[in-house]
Amino acid sequence: MKNGLPSDSQLSGYGNIFLIGYRAAGKTTLAREISLCSGLVFLDTDHEIQQEAGMSIEEMVSCYGWDYFRDMEEKIMARLDRSLKMIVSTGGGIILRKSSRDVLKSRNCLCVYLKADAQLIQRRLSTSPHAAQRPPLSRLSLQEEIASVLSRREPLYQECADVVLDASQSPPRLAAKIMKIYTQGF
Repeated sequence: MKNGLPSDSQLSGYGNIFLIGYRAAGKTTLAREISLCSGLVFLDTDHEIQQEAGMSIEEMVSCYGWDYFRDMEEKIMARLDRSLKMIVSTGGGIILRKSSRDVLKSRNCLCVYLKADAQLIQRRLSTSPHAAQRPPLSRLSLQEEIASVLSRREPLYQECADVVLDASQSPPRLAAKIMKIYTQGF
């Protein structure tokens, strides 16, 4: 074990770990932490989409709309290799398409919902240097948008989640909890 996390030889029969939750919940930071400590392959769906499209999410949405982005997201999820052991950081809206939810709920995968309340999300977005990379989802103020979107998405996050963890905890603490579940089961 390294930093309290298991080595490759100690990993369970699970395939991929998916991290879901609203933007700024800490999915990418946590996925990188887990990958570095466990040897799991790291994949960020938003990064993969941008690489494939050859443009930023903001440009994509501005030129083609959110449906185009969701189509790309759906394709990335369908292509994920379930034979690899990956830690996958997903976009906040990954749960909006049924086909993506089906991948998240795959039998041999572990889906972790990083639950963050509206205040934590707003605080993180207001201090994030990357916040401007994501176009707004509505014409509401940031505070109103977070509350509205979060309330609509919460049931879908819960539907997909094998585990729900408090996103306000530190990445090392969350990583240790996730890897304990991954190696020892529920």
